[in-house]
Amino acid sequence: MKKRTILVVDDDESLRRVTQVQLEDEGYAVTTASDANEAVRILSSKPQDLVVTDLSMPGRSGLDLLREIRASHPGTIVVLMTAFGTVESAVEAMRVGAYDYITKPVNPDNLRMVVKKAVEYLSLNEEAESLRNVLGVRCGFEDIVGNSAALISVIEKAQRAARTDATVMIYGETGTGKERIATGIHQRSSRSSKPLVTLNCGAIPPELLESELFGHTKGAFTGATESKKGRVEAANCGTLFLDEIGDMPLDLQLKILRLLQNRELEKVGAPAPLKIDVRIIAATHRDLRALVSEGRFREDLYYRLNVVPIELPALRDRKDDIPALVQHFWERSLAKHSKAGPKMPTHLLRYLTHYDWPGNVRELENLIERLVVLSDGDEVSAEDLPEALQSRQSPLTALRLQLPREGISLERLEREVLQQALARFGGNQTRAAHYLGLSRKTLIYRMEKFSLRNGRDT
Repeated sequence: MKKRTILVVDDDESLRRVTQVQLEDEGYAVTTASDANEAVRILSSKPQDLVVTDLSMPGRSGLDLLREIRASHPGTIVVLMTAFGTVESAVEAMRVGAYDYITKPVNPDNLRMVVKKAVEYLSLNEEAESLRNVLGVRCGFEDIVGNSAALISVIEKAQRAARTDATVMIYGETGTGKERIATGIHQRSSRSSKPLVTLNCGAIPPELLESELFGHTKGAFTGATESKKGRVEAANCGTLFLDEIGDMPLDLQLKILRLLQNRELEKVGAPAPLKIDVRIIAATHRDLRALVSEGRFREDLYYRLNVVPIELPALRDRKDDIPALVQHFWERSLAKHSKAGPKMPTHLLRYLTHYDWPGNVRELENLIERLVVLSDGDEVSAEDLPEALQSRQSPLTALRLQLPREGISLERLEREVLQQALARFGGNQTRAAHYLGLSRKTLIYRMEKFSLRNGRDT
């Protein structure tokens, strides 16, 4: 637990010392100052949680110090002490911003009580501020479960993008939650009261995709017996989410490019384009750069879409979120299927965290629902898990190190592991760090320690 810091300010050395000892006995870290000027110097170099100061001191008074603290250190709580406990001074101190007021001679029990209440008040303020920060990040993204650094970074970037009308390109493997991010961006944008229209470009046959996107007029082609509004027009003044845009045919990519450039809708069979106001968010599980180099995706459209790129981490890269995801999906599945049980024992989480989840969050969600639906006991056991999870060994078990009788150099072993991990991934430090369960920064530190570069000596 964090040790609270207190600055005691009093020109009476003996009283200053007695107060310090009393507060240190309560477990606080206490610093002292003989006047307001010294207190200001201490606060500028070492901020304090709480200041307990005499009201009447030579030079600058405790009220003067209080005013300066309120201006320069608004998070610091101030308690005033005085031998002149008049109503007027108490009212003035509270008006300026003192938390409380103690009269001299100071009763030790009263001092402990006031300081304890002040520290509790400070803790509540910090918790409220932390909650406000979390809600500020989460607002619009509440359905995205997890608090890993990788996920929070994505949400913060999506929040910044939501405040603009910029085109967003979301990258991520299947099942990572691309549509949820797109929905969050729309909900946090100025267009939130307007439609969010979604189209999966890979789920509609190419010959129907143009009409589905742009609509058509009556008689535009054989079978067009009436006019149809496309997804682009339906999203007017709102947001159009084009999922799996990497699967879109090249001829339609040109039309999307014109839509982005000219803000005009070219409806099939219409004599003239229609002005349109729509924000586009696109997503793909493919490598668009590779598709561009292969001639399967327009380079000019790639740059138009890639204004704000957001890369969603795979579930294997944020395994710290698995317990929270399991609990979330478990409770939701129980409610969905009107079941009171079974329970998921915490010891089964190790099976889930050792698995790499190629289907990502969607695969985990489906597994949890399956366990809830099929289980008829009070508790899920390891035998209820799919075989792929049951047989999953921890990496250390699979490694089965055989230590030589004559001993081994741990540093040489670490160096060899680093070399092999870097070689396995062609020198890619990010992938090697993930493989070893390290941050990239830690990997680079250890590479420098052994004078390694991309798996070879520097």
